[in-house]
Amino acid sequence: MRPVLVLTHVPYEGPGMIAPGLDAPVRVRTVVGTADPVLPGLEEISGLVVMGGPMDADDDRGHPGLPAERALLAAAVEADVPVLGVCLGAQLLGMALGARLLRRHGTEIGFAPVDVHHDDLVLGPLGSRPTVLHWHSDAVDLPPGATLLASSDATPVQAFRAGSALGVQFHVEVDASMLDLWLGTPGLVGGLEDDEIAQIRTDGARVLPTLVPAAHKVVQLFAEQMRTRG
Repeated sequence: MRPVLVLTHVPYEGPGMIAPGLDAPVRVRTVVGTADPVLPGLEEISGLVVMGGPMDADDDRGHPGLPAERALLAAAVEADVPVLGVCLGAQLLGMALGARLLRRHGTEIGFAPVDVHHDDLVLGPLGSRPTVLHWHSDAVDLPPGATLLASSDATPVQAFRAGSALGVQFHVEVDASMLDLWLGTPGLVGGLEDDEIAQIRTDGARVLPTLVPAAHKVVQLFAEQMRTRG
């Protein structure tokens, strides 16, 4: 099987539980700081996964690799290559498909439910109103022609489907060890009070035992989408 390309933006927001769940070779690249990065051709990969990060999805001046990421995402959808965009990755995917980025639309940090509006083969294992991990303040409009899959009161577009691509604003990659990493990363928790951090830790202990197996099935179904495409 051809490798899956995983684009990351900061060290602490890696693919997490997504990488082992793909059951395929994984090539992790960080190109966000490189203008005109050399990326593999679509014929060289079986799928594309784009992870999160603290930067704005339209900050091309500060992060000159973002235009190349958006161009690759648009080309992958056009070529029917399976795509999974997570948080910033979902925003980049939305922008690549013509949606508007909504800076500082509404901060969501911690575990809270989303409402699922349409069935999706890949997202389905999460259920109709899953409690998931949020960690964002930006959001994205629904791309033209895409299907809205999930929303919350603060973020109307929490998940969407556009052809071969699935964008999720929330974090499906985080397990208990990755949550511990995040809660110990100053760049992520610097704006949180101690009691807020403690609440996220407590909620994680309650939610992750159910959420992680469901998210693992999501990743497996995404991998099956890649295998079906061949």
